[in-house]
Amino acid sequence: MEHTAKTQKPKWRGERHSAAWGKRLSLVLLLATGMAFGQRWNNPIAGESNGRFSSRIAPELSGLLAKAHQGTAKGQTVRVIVQYKQVPTAAHYATMQGRGGRLHSKLHMIKSAAFTIPVSALAALEADPEIASVTIDHPMNVMDDLTNDVTGVETAWSAGYTGAGVGVAVIDSGINDSHPDLQNPDGSSRVVYHQDFTGTATSNSAGAQYDLYGHGTHVAGIIAGNGSLSGGEYAGVAPGASLIDLRALDANGAGTDSTVIAAIQQAIALQHTYNIRVINLSLGRGIPSSYKQDPLCQAVEAAWNSGIVVVVAAGNYGRLSVNGSNGFGTVTAPGNDPLVLTVGATKSNGSTSPSAETKASYSSKGPTTYDHVVKPDIMAPGNDIVSLAAPGATLEASYPNELVTGTDGKNDYFTLSGTSMATPAVVGAVALLLQEQSTLTPDQVKARLMKTAYKMNGFGLVSTSAYVPHLVQTFVDFYDLFSVGSGLLNVQAATTNSDLAPANVGAALSPTAVFNPQTHTVSLAYGNSSVASTSVVWGTSVVWGTSVVWGTSTVNGSSVVWGSSLPWMDNTLNAFSVVWGSSTGTASATSVVWGSSVGTADAAFTDAGDDEQ
Repeated sequence: MEHTAKTQKPKWRGERHSAAWGKRLSLVLLLATGMAFGQRWNNPIAGESNGRFSSRIAPELSGLLAKAHQGTAKGQTVRVIVQYKQVPTAAHYATMQGRGGRLHSKLHMIKSAAFTIPVSALAALEADPEIASVTIDHPMNVMDDLTNDVTGVETAWSAGYTGAGVGVAVIDSGINDSHPDLQNPDGSSRVVYHQDFTGTATSNSAGAQYDLYGHGTHVAGIIAGNGSLSGGEYAGVAPGASLIDLRALDANGAGTDSTVIAAIQQAIALQHTYNIRVINLSLGRGIPSSYKQDPLCQAVEAAWNSGIVVVVAAGNYGRLSVNGSNGFGTVTAPGNDPLVLTVGATKSNGSTSPSAETKASYSSKGPTTYDHVVKPDIMAPGNDIVSLAAPGATLEASYPNELVTGTDGKNDYFTLSGTSMATPAVVGAVALLLQEQSTLTPDQVKARLMKTAYKMNGFGLVSTSAYVPHLVQTFVDFYDLFSVGSGLLNVQAATTNSDLAPANVGAALSPTAVFNPQTHTVSLAYGNSSVASTSVVWGTSVVWGTSVVWGTSTVNGSSVVWGSSLPWMDNTLNAFSVVWGSSTGTASATSVVWGSSVGTADAAFTDAGDDEQ
């Protein structure tokens, strides 16, 4: 791994103008890790008492495990994350090397390490009492598809809040720190640290440096660009924040679970050095198991527990309608974890008014696969977002028509859309809140943003149609809490609100949804459920009651959020089984949203955000 650290002066230059947004990029993304499995992974193994695993080997590896037992692996290898019962030692690494394993990264934060192993070694791993679990090291992809005006950032700027002094870790494809919008008046960069976790080149012959894909720089600009090359027109939300560049995605925008986990691990290690208070994760992949068993989710929880707010893209699969499911149940990992703040995307429809914002049809919807956690948590503008370009990077070279000229006459900016772009808008808002009140805990930040969000369309089971010209297709969008969460980010309301949720970790856990097969209703579970047992925010108190968070027409006194007319039941019970995991409502069968082949990674979806003019 290579890394450089820089001294910096956390100052902001450029005028305080709101960002303006141009025409977006039609970017098709590939998510190659969507899988479905024949059984749940929730029974304890010998010696385990946490009830989390039925086998040391994850169900997604069952096909390869069978080959190992049958002796038919034929030299095949697989990249895995091995979680041990203790932090792995030199002896553990030597044992794995003896089995033909090649170490990629040590993930001691979650008692794990990433290896490439012979498939034939899976049988030995299954029998190893030192091992708690073995999962696939899944491929990871970015989540691409009139932020400042719409979200009320000007009020926070006028009060003197720019995110100065707050460190933001951007775990992405890197950040081109030579862009003037990321520099201080003395020419020093506000990107104060770089580290690569991909093991690939960090510069190319076209002049790109640190960010060879172009995604991470764009994200960084939405968070902290000062708009110096646009007269302030394309300024980010927190133009005084410091950026920590942890490169986990390569020149093609791809990475793995282990590269992202290693980056999160480093963010925690650097937390006090650079005052890292928030992590941006504009990436995701399919959900192969419960968040309780997912190493990626364990990593984001470790960051949250350490005091870092983790903000994650919901995903761009809201148009994926399996058996008439209307895109419900498509939130990606690690946005499925109930601790983190998960962000969906809206579109402006050519207006700067919050009331004009509508849900982007590509924005993924909950409830989450396996656990039925209520997601997304909040929405932010994500369509047609102009931010910083990374000259010579893959995206800019592939889509030159999306380049935008700066005041110097050069192609300084670029247009992208997706939940990847909505996520850094929320991250910027978090930086502003933490500059205003540095003692806020991650749960208090999450609760404040959700409570003060602008309640879109009065919530309730309202639907609208969005015609996407180049797809020659109309999509139906709903405005329930599984589609738009608590509503649209409202920075003005958040920074002028003084209500405090409890400070403890888990106080603002996203609740779960529970289906009652007798009444055919869906209710929120909080306060006494296995997932939200410590959550006290979404209860019945005056300040944090459900009607305040979710909108008055969504939740009634008995916490029923939906009656028998469910969007995923519009056609057949098959649609319900896609979202809920079972046509009987018992959730005993696995959702089929994420693919069709057990133990492989070839169930790919290419749906992503596109124009919705």
